[in-house]
Amino acid sequence: MKTKLCALFLLLFLSGFFIKTSFAKNYELKSPDGKISLSVEAGGETTWSVSHTGQAVIAPSAISLILENGEILGRNAKVKSEKRISVDETFPAFLYKKTTVNDRFNQLTLKCKGKYSIAFRVYNDGVAYRFETNRKGELTVKNEVANFNFTADHNAFIPYMWDYRGGQKFNHSFEALYREGPISEFAADSLAFLPVLVDVGKGKKAVILEADLNDYPGMYLDLNETGKGFNAEFARYPLETEMGGYQNMNEIPVKRADFIAKTSGTRTFPWRAVVISENDKELLDNDMVQKLSPPCQIDDPSWIKPGLVAWDWWNDWNISHVDFRAGYNTPTYKHYIDFAAENNLQYIVIDWGWSSKTDLFELTTPELDIPEIIRYGQEKGVDVVLWATWYAVREQIDTVFAHYSGMGVKGFKIDFVDRDDQLAVASLYDIAQKAAEYKMIVDYHGVFKPTGLHRTFPNVIGYEGVKGLENYKWADEDQPRYCATIPFIRMLAGPMDYTPGAMRNATKETFFANNSMPMSKGTRCAQLAMYVLYEVPFQMLSDNPTVYRKEQECTDFIAKVSTTFDETVALAGEVGEYAAIARRKGDTWFVGALTNWTPRELVLDFSFLEDGDFEAVVFSDGINADRDATDYKKEIIPVTSGSKIKVRMMNGGGWAARINKK
Repeated sequence: MKTKLCALFLLLFLSGFFIKTSFAKNYELKSPDGKISLSVEAGGETTWSVSHTGQAVIAPSAISLILENGEILGRNAKVKSEKRISVDETFPAFLYKKTTVNDRFNQLTLKCKGKYSIAFRVYNDGVAYRFETNRKGELTVKNEVANFNFTADHNAFIPYMWDYRGGQKFNHSFEALYREGPISEFAADSLAFLPVLVDVGKGKKAVILEADLNDYPGMYLDLNETGKGFNAEFARYPLETEMGGYQNMNEIPVKRADFIAKTSGTRTFPWRAVVISENDKELLDNDMVQKLSPPCQIDDPSWIKPGLVAWDWWNDWNISHVDFRAGYNTPTYKHYIDFAAENNLQYIVIDWGWSSKTDLFELTTPELDIPEIIRYGQEKGVDVVLWATWYAVREQIDTVFAHYSGMGVKGFKIDFVDRDDQLAVASLYDIAQKAAEYKMIVDYHGVFKPTGLHRTFPNVIGYEGVKGLENYKWADEDQPRYCATIPFIRMLAGPMDYTPGAMRNATKETFFANNSMPMSKGTRCAQLAMYVLYEVPFQMLSDNPTVYRKEQECTDFIAKVSTTFDETVALAGEVGEYAAIARRKGDTWFVGALTNWTPRELVLDFSFLEDGDFEAVVFSDGINADRDATDYKKEIIPVTSGSKIKVRMMNGGGWAARINKK
C-alpha cells in the first residue's frame, strides 16, 4: 500500500512539474555588442535573469503587477505574441553633460492575454524592463513585485531612509551616507532608496535604478528571502495628511490606503533598470536614465538658462567688511547681486524667510523688498530665484507662477517634499509643467532622486536627493569618502545639487561644525574639482561673497566652469576611493579629480584633447594641504593630446584644471 501511495505522489508531482515546464516559455535577448544576455521565463511566474560575458549578474527574479481586483499581471502569463526591435540612433540632449546621447538597444515585448505587455531592453551597458497596460478607464495597483536576486552575498553600497519626518516611514530627506557590506547584512529596521550599487565580482558593478516614474510611487528595496537579493517596496497611496516634520513644513501622510497607485488603465509603468559596468570608471559617464525617459515636452526650451548661483543659506548671510548690517535684508541681497555680477554668475537665491512657509503671498520680512531686489538684479544682469516649500507651491500652483513670473522672478527652489508616494511624484510633474508655462525654472530640494523628469521638463534645473555640503554645518561624518562615492551611484540618476564651494577647508583633525562660519572636510582643490565632477545645470556657490573675494583666484576658476557640457570623458575612478572626469564646453576643457581620505597619485591621460598645443590653468593640493586644507598651488602648464600628467592629491584632496588651445 505504501509503495502504491508513493508512486501516486511521485506521479502527481511529476505531472505538475511537466505541466509547469511545458506551460512556461523562454525568451533570450542580447545586447548589441553581444556581451549581455537577458533571459525571460514566462509561465506560472514571470522571471528574468541577466549575465555579462557568461558571468551571472542577476539570478532568476520574479516580477508582477498585483491589481486591486486580485488579478496578477505576470502570473500564469499567456503570451499571445512577441515583438523584437533593434534601435541604433542618437538624440539631442538639453542642459546635460553632452549634447547628444547614443541610444542603441535590442528590445523584446511580450504581449500577454489580459491586455498587458512586458517590455525588456538590453543595452551595451545594462538592462531594463517595464509593464504596459491597454485597458479602459482606471486601474488600481495594489502592489508591484520586483526582485533583484544576485548569485552570491555580494558587497553593496546602500543608502537607507533613517530620518523619518514626523516619525512616519516613507517620509524622509533622501540624504544618507552609504552603508557598505554584504547584502545579507541589510538593515532590519529600514529600507534602501535608489540607486543601489552591488559589486558582482571580477571588477563588475551592477547599479539598480528606475526611470520614467510619472504618476507612480518611487521604488525602495528590502532584503528578500534569498538573503542575497532585494525585493521592491512602495509607499502606499496617502489618504489623510497633516503638517509636521521639520518646523512644521512637511505634509505627512498619517493614513494610507491598501494600494500603491490609482492610475490610467492605458499606460507604461516605470522602467526597472540595472546598469552593468566592466570597470568603475564607466559609471562616471552613463546615460541610462536619459535613454529610458520621455523626450522634452517643452516646445522651445531655449529660454531655460543654466548657470552658477550665489547662495545665501549655507554661509548664514554672514558677509563682512561692509557698511550695513548683514542679514536677511535688502542691502545684503544687493551685495550678493553685486558679487554675482562681478563674477558673471547668472543667479542669486533668496532662501527661506521671505514668506510664510505655507502661503507664498503672505510676506513675513519687511526688511526685504523683493521687487527692488529683482529690479536691481535686472540692472546688473543677475536673475532671482525664490525658495518655497513644496506644500505652498502645490496648494497655490494656479496663482503663484503667474504672480511671481510677472514680478520678474525666474524660478523657485522648492524644498521639503520628503516623500515619493504617487501623489508626491505626480505633483512634481505638474509643478514642472506649470512652471514651464510661465518660463520659470525649478530646483527640487528635500526630494527623491531624479528619474528622468529633467529630460522631459528641462526647466527642472536641479535636484537634491543627496547628502550635500549643507550637512557639514552640523554633522561630523566621512565627507571625502561620500564625495568619492556619489559620482558612481547617485549621479547615475541625474542632476545632483550637492552645493559645493566651501572656502574654509579642514582636515579630519581640524574640522568642527559651525553654523555661521561653516567648513568642508578635505582640501580647497577638492571643492574646486566638484564643479567639474558634479553634474547640475544650476550650480551653487555655497560660501559668502566676503570669503570668495579674499580667495579671488579660486573664485575665478569656479566662475569660469560651465554647468552644462558638450562632451564628457571618464578618466579614472574606483567607487568610494577616487574619481576623475574631463568635460568640454565649446573649445574649453575642464578636468576634475578628487580622493577620499587616502592620499594618492594618479596619471591622467589627456588623449581626449584634439591635436595642437594647449595651455592648462591647474589647481593642485599644496605641499602642506595635509595640515592646512586650504593650501593649494596654481600653475599654468602646456599640454597636448599626448600628455600624461601625474596628479598628486593629499588626504581628502583634489585637482582641477581649465584647458584652452594656445
